[in-house]
Amino acid sequence: MTGICTGRVAVVTGAGRGLGRAHALAFAAEGAKVVVNDLGVGLDGTGAAAGPAQQVVDEIRARGGEAVAHGGDIATADGAASLVATALETFGRLDTLVNNAGFLRDRMLVKLDEDDWDAVMRVHLKGHFLPLKHAAAHWRTEAKAGRTPEARVINTSSGAGLLGSVGQGNYSAAKAGIVGLTLVAAAEMSRYGIQVNAIAPAARTRMTEQAFADTMAAPKGDGFDAMAPENVSPLVVWLGSGASAGVTGRVFEAEGGRITVMTGWRPGPTADRGARWTPAEAGDTARKLLADAEPPQPVYGAQ
Repeated sequence: MTGICTGRVAVVTGAGRGLGRAHALAFAAEGAKVVVNDLGVGLDGTGAAAGPAQQVVDEIRARGGEAVAHGGDIATADGAASLVATALETFGRLDTLVNNAGFLRDRMLVKLDEDDWDAVMRVHLKGHFLPLKHAAAHWRTEAKAGRTPEARVINTSSGAGLLGSVGQGNYSAAKAGIVGLTLVAAAEMSRYGIQVNAIAPAARTRMTEQAFADTMAAPKGDGFDAMAPENVSPLVVWLGSGASAGVTGRVFEAEGGRITVMTGWRPGPTADRGARWTPAEAGDTARKLLADAEPPQPVYGAQ
């Protein structure tokens, strides 16, 4: 199989279903050898099964590609290390890491248990950090040995991480943290030939089918299914390829046929008196600045 990822090895976490599965198949279709990671857990992160990851591997092989399953827990140091080791031992190299694994435990904040907070933070935020750390350590070693890689990392944030989402305080905080992690990693790792970007996808998956049931429209008459996860994967594959040279530290929204570069926080209206404000003066000034500022985008689900 040939394509823009021919000769590359891509690792995709949470690749047994939904977006991760679509990404894994798309990388293979463009010539990459793929490590398909998935614990096979339920929507809330409980249980485990090897079936989903192996099914995707079987699909890739049936189409003439090369793939291997990995069932380790990437939110543990051992699981993340073994993920990188699987790529190196099976295919002899690692070029692209797609951090995608996650699950939901939605509650309004006053009903959100500490365990539900910790579990979502663990799989989304820690589950991004540890694979990134172990992959970057390998690439740094390569660079120091004079073999600077064309390494690519694509992290998965969310509109909830950019704007917030009612009933998803834990998920929104974790996804916002992933954006911060992406920016720091891109700045720290560029010297080693590593590019790090993030996507905020919108698609029909197990995680979104309940939250967006009213807006997940059926395919149009022309057959285009705007909410199919496969619509997001072309951008991910491009970011994971050598063709994306020079693109790092960016966040993209991807939904249907739309791709948007998100610009993030930027300084807005400012006042500086060169001395300390009184509380009343600070308040009056803040109100004047707010009147001149762009209003924020609404939080998902807000009334």
